[in-house]
Amino acid sequence: MTTARTVLLDMLPASLLGRLRAWKVRQLVASYTPRVVEHQYGDGPLRVHLGDPLGEGWYDHDWAQLPEISALRGATLRPGARIFDIGAHQGVVAMMLAREAGSSGYVLAVEPNPHNAAVAVKNRELNAMKQIEVLEAAVSAQSGTVVFNHGLDGQLDDGTGAGGRMSVACTTLDELADRHGTPTFVMIDVEGAECKVLRGGARVLQAGADFAVEVHVNHGLEKLGGSVDEVLSFFPGDRFMVTARAEADVTFRPLAQDDALRRDRFFLLATARP
Repeated sequence: MTTARTVLLDMLPASLLGRLRAWKVRQLVASYTPRVVEHQYGDGPLRVHLGDPLGEGWYDHDWAQLPEISALRGATLRPGARIFDIGAHQGVVAMMLAREAGSSGYVLAVEPNPHNAAVAVKNRELNAMKQIEVLEAAVSAQSGTVVFNHGLDGQLDDGTGAGGRMSVACTTLDELADRHGTPTFVMIDVEGAECKVLRGGARVLQAGADFAVEVHVNHGLEKLGGSVDEVLSFFPGDRFMVTARAEADVTFRPLAQDDALRRDRFFLLATARP
């Protein structure tokens, strides 16, 4: 049954509702008691700083190996690899990738939310992974600043302000490559802004990097002006082999034009052809 509180909240302007949500997020973080846990993430243990309830829900348990790592291990993911993790949250996936790259490799973990970026730095230090660099920034089609929401699983503002608003520094994929070296592998998890990131990465796409993209169909992709067809257009068949999986899948398979995977959030793997 719909409560009076829900009805009242639904009547508020989106911008005001966003400010209330931002306040709630700040309260959640401020009232949370941080702690450090150790679990198995893929093939080995990592120590992880838990700094908020969302991080606890996501990271306070063992993880199976990521199918992206299994698919690329020994090829793109090997000692000495140069990796960009775009939308790195609190750095757990970046650390799993850093194990593949080894001490001779490099992982750039890019995260726009200040709280999440700070936790990612703590996690890097807890695990003595000097090959990880954490950059507090958003990635989009153009550099400058963008409006981001306050959610702990942050997203670019869709124009409504419903998640609260804060201004964050923004760069492009190509600019990151200019400053940090051209990557051999790019992981993208940006809550619907996939097309914006790829629009700013023409040179990286041309250079032959492999890409793993979480495609947020019905979860922000369309609200931020993207589409599955546009995501796929960045990976033409003459230059990339494209496969995909659902969240529960442990392997990737070819993606057909009328594939059921295209109807909701899915994971895309685009490997550059020789």
